[in-house]
Amino acid sequence: MSLKIRLARGGAKKRPFYRVVVADSRAPRDGRYIEKIGYFDPLKEKDAADRLVLDAEKAKAWLSKGAQPTDRVARLLDGLGLVKREARNNPQKAQPKKKAQERAAAAAEAAGAAEAPAA
Repeated sequence: MSLKIRLARGGAKKRPFYRVVVADSRAPRDGRYIEKIGYFDPLKEKDAADRLVLDAEKAKAWLSKGAQPTDRVARLLDGLGLVKREARNNPQKAQPKKKAQERAAAAAEAAGAAEAPAA
């Protein structure tokens, strides 16, 4: 049984509120979980003390038992100093795709052709 430390969504429409739970990875997102270890309220200010309330001892215990945090929970745990999260960087993601590169090349060629007779 693979365990995940993840967020289970609650709250009203457009007013999210999350419980930080330990659950079987096959269980539904908002469904059955093993233990609730805290909560996260993304609508509060980033520096608010009660934006993230987490039982650090329980989180450490579950991590030692092999529970894997999701990306968002790993980011939250990194903020508390419980888990070291490696920074992600994909510079290729921001590059224009093939068609956009072709259009840019065509535009540059057209601009170069327009300048040549004028000079």
